[in-house]
Amino acid sequence: MSFISSLRPGGRHGLSSRETRDAIGLAVAAVNRLAQSELIDRVGLRKQAEQVVYTTTRNGFRVATVAGRTFARGGRRTAGARPASAPSRGVFDLTPTDDEQMLLEVVRELAAEVLRPAASAADEACAPPAEVLAAGQDVGLPVLGVPEQLGGILEERSAMAGALVAEALAHGDMGLAVAALAPGAVATAIGLWGTDAQQQTYLPAFTGAGSDALVAALAVAEPRVLFDPFEPATTARRDGDGFVLDGVKSAVVRGADAELFVVTATLDGTPALFIVESGADGLEVEADPSMGVRAAGLSRLHLTGVRVGADALLGDTDGTAHAECVRLSRLAWCALAVGTAQAVLDYVLPYVNEREAFGEPISHRQSVAFMVADMAIEVQAMRLLTWRAASRAARGEDVAREVGLARQLCAEKGMRIGLDGVQLLGGHGFVKEHPVERWYRDLRAVGVMEGAVLL
Repeated sequence: MSFISSLRPGGRHGLSSRETRDAIGLAVAAVNRLAQSELIDRVGLRKQAEQVVYTTTRNGFRVATVAGRTFARGGRRTAGARPASAPSRGVFDLTPTDDEQMLLEVVRELAAEVLRPAASAADEACAPPAEVLAAGQDVGLPVLGVPEQLGGILEERSAMAGALVAEALAHGDMGLAVAALAPGAVATAIGLWGTDAQQQTYLPAFTGAGSDALVAALAVAEPRVLFDPFEPATTARRDGDGFVLDGVKSAVVRGADAELFVVTATLDGTPALFIVESGADGLEVEADPSMGVRAAGLSRLHLTGVRVGADALLGDTDGTAHAECVRLSRLAWCALAVGTAQAVLDYVLPYVNEREAFGEPISHRQSVAFMVADMAIEVQAMRLLTWRAASRAARGEDVAREVGLARQLCAEKGMRIGLDGVQLLGGHGFVKEHPVERWYRDLRAVGVMEGAVLL
């Protein structure tokens, strides 16, 4: 048996995701030591060995996805359901409801006490700690978008609650927030567009506790120049009573651990959504490290002749569900940007008031004071546009215009706030002793990331 095949989870020598990462590290160390040996010079393999070291350290080993659980088709007798649209209050009022406020208080505590202390180490490791994920599971993040009658926690569509939760989590750390919210994106998608059979098959698995909880990922982004999520290069072709998928997806959150994917692909010239289980033949995953949101454990998903059944199609074939998926995902990234930008502002304010230069706090300088004021104004503008779009989405209204406005503002101003935060801290903004440099890297992801999270 080859070394690569021995890393395939689920086989006789299957490894857990942590064991797989350890094995890959040992393998890289082994080929690196081989490259330093004088023996390869005598046998004329120096060039080949150096190429192996370069390739493995640059891309990592590509391995099969984790062996997923067996999903019982129509796993329970409860009929499927769609989350109801929130009623209109008749006035422009974005005040959270009592249920949303209660959930928000819990999530804020989680962000401050669990996410923020773990953020730096998780960013360095490019993986979320198990205890952080478990805490998110305990709060109910994966079932936020699941109808209450199917095991969820809300009776109505969760877009507004989801925006509040994403913002609060990102105030702790955006990367860990994305990692905690990623499984819920798939649950929300199945809750919104899944058939009765799809909901009965998959949604019960999201309500598990601890290690029984389902890890799932939304795969939208692709590694190509000028990527347009409304025109995915990944293709789906009809084949008998099913479909065959081919393509590559990037920035897939916790892809190495995921047991279930929702993948976007072009079917008959129109984008569509497909449910793909991790045990499917032709599905492989490799590391996809990035500049920001590193704690989310990003991966690249390779689909080579992946065959799925006719029941894998999620939603419609006219592109409506796909378009709504992309917009709700962009809205989620806006909420994440608001939370992280607020974290930058909250960190900078006491710093400029306490940091002294030439005998007085630097906040007494007009250039500093005006910069901080602009940051505060822009955070509020980002929040207002994001909440307005989320409130319309919760009512089931068209949000194309509102999401477009929110995304444009959050991508531009969020990145600017991160840059200004680094600038205001001077040399301290450039070092990892302070979290602002990490938040700056994370905020740059808002304008380029597609998918991963969903409201």
